[in-house]
Amino acid sequence: MKSEKKAVVLLSGGLDSATLAYYVKAQGYEITAISFSYEQRHKIEMVAAKKISSLVEVREHVWIQTNMTAIGHSSLTDSIPVPKGGRNMEKENHIPLTYVPGRNLIFLSYAVALAESREIHEVFLGINSLDYSGYPDCRPDFLASIQKTSELATKAGREGRPIRIHAPLIKLTKKEIIEMGLQLGVPYEYTWSCYDPKKKGDVYFPCGECDSCLLRKRGFAKAFSPDPLKSMKEE
Repeated sequence: MKSEKKAVVLLSGGLDSATLAYYVKAQGYEITAISFSYEQRHKIEMVAAKKISSLVEVREHVWIQTNMTAIGHSSLTDSIPVPKGGRNMEKENHIPLTYVPGRNLIFLSYAVALAESREIHEVFLGINSLDYSGYPDCRPDFLASIQKTSELATKAGREGRPIRIHAPLIKLTKKEIIEMGLQLGVPYEYTWSCYDPKKKGDVYFPCGECDSCLLRKRGFAKAFSPDPLKSMKEE
């Protein structure tokens, strides 16, 4: 029997979005996943998103093709070195070169449009404002603003049936997110976090040195759980 609760879930294939998908599924929602191929420098996260969507048994997985390389100014889309060593991770208000200009603003616009077209009134995304890389579009004030904008920009919102945007991980630490995921049975070995993967033979490994790798490593360590995904440094 299909659930009457339906939600659009933004799914990148990363640790947070995979945890989110399993969380939403556990809440009894039938999931329509949305993922993006935005001309990022590597495609491994897309493979991870496809695997997680299959395991969580989404109703529909919608892929959006867009070209963020044409906008540029990010080490995830341009030939700009990915920051390593975590030297700026603790700096207040530091926004790293891995920030992709307007990415969550653009992605959420697509997600809200998809929700409206499918007559779905719940959208979930896995942004986090504690253990994160300082991105401006991962913060509570951005979430509140985009919620208001979506109500004004959609037919559903104007007719009093607003699409609600939820970010249940936004105030959790990486440790808490991982602990939640372990309880939900998230297969973290299929997720991908690294910004600068390294290839050994035909297999890609996380670099173990970029901000995302370091945040992931710290989260698993604080959760007293081994990360099933081994980095190049650990091989």
